[in-house]
Amino acid sequence: MRLNILIPAYKPDERLLELVHRLHDETEYNLIVVNDGSGSEFDAVFTALPSYVTLLSHAVNQGKGRAMKTGFSYILENLPDSQGVIIVDADGQHLLKDINRVYQGFLEHPDSIIIGSRKFTGEVPLRSRFGNSLTRHVFALASGVKLMDTQTGLRAIPIQYLREFIDLKGERYEYEMNMLLQAAELGIPMHEVFIETVYIDDNSSSHFHVIRDSLKIYAVIFKFIMSSLIGFLVDYVLFNLLYALLGGMSNAALQMLVSTVGARAVSSFVNYMVNKKVVFKSRDGMASTLVKYYTLVVVILAANYGLMLLLCNVLGMAAPLAKILVEVVLFVVNYLVQRTFVFKNKRAAA
Repeated sequence: MRLNILIPAYKPDERLLELVHRLHDETEYNLIVVNDGSGSEFDAVFTALPSYVTLLSHAVNQGKGRAMKTGFSYILENLPDSQGVIIVDADGQHLLKDINRVYQGFLEHPDSIIIGSRKFTGEVPLRSRFGNSLTRHVFALASGVKLMDTQTGLRAIPIQYLREFIDLKGERYEYEMNMLLQAAELGIPMHEVFIETVYIDDNSSSHFHVIRDSLKIYAVIFKFIMSSLIGFLVDYVLFNLLYALLGGMSNAALQMLVSTVGARAVSSFVNYMVNKKVVFKSRDGMASTLVKYYTLVVVILAANYGLMLLLCNVLGMAAPLAKILVEVVLFVVNYLVQRTFVFKNKRAAA
């Protein structure tokens, strides 16, 4: 079985031709190029492609994401027995030795997505260094997956995952970030191999946008915040409703206890369902996740009480300030534990 090389190309130059010639002369990859609506002025480049290259074309520019999906669909329909695909940029930034390094990583981890990660050492454009540093830290916080390079286009994908990615949202450069987020959500293992950092014309052709791509990752954390807010509102409304309905009870402490426990039982289950279905999109069964979730609820409640006693009674901190500090700390802990333990999707072990 051969591995495919997929090269999305938009307005390429002779470097595309140099790349395919080297790949053909020195490797045994099956070569696929997608002309993403480059226009008639670039027909000469695509016409010059050798006959051993499969050329797929878009009539108009549809974006790198769509070009990748076009290639994935072709592979599934025409090369279903192949191992998978390596995505390679058409501008020459990915060296042959690094493409082969990614392939070697693929052979060692055939059920994993292999990421060709740059170390960003030496003279690296500030935009690239800052952008990657920001997104990789936020990506790790949101997904639980640590990658050195979230912006690299050099990736190997096993064929069994292509259908998942064809159906994934995104048509342009945001699609590459969506792929990583989707892989993390589905529990698809990802392995990194380090490659050389190559920039052409100070990386002026890069389509990476720091704010846009970071916001896509922050969306996971934002959904968790909204889920917590929904849980709080449900808890608040139900507590007051139950407290009013039980107003005739002679035991005020029992009235408070029943109202608190009743409201928390409902609001915590609402929070559990929103986190499971919307925030973390867990595919694990309800039985296992429910037990882990309510174990965490009890632990967080005990930690809340213990920290409040420590800050107020031992350190003498004012209760309102202590409450804010405790809630912020436990919010982060709660998020991390739910992401990595309660709702962690499981697939092949990394």
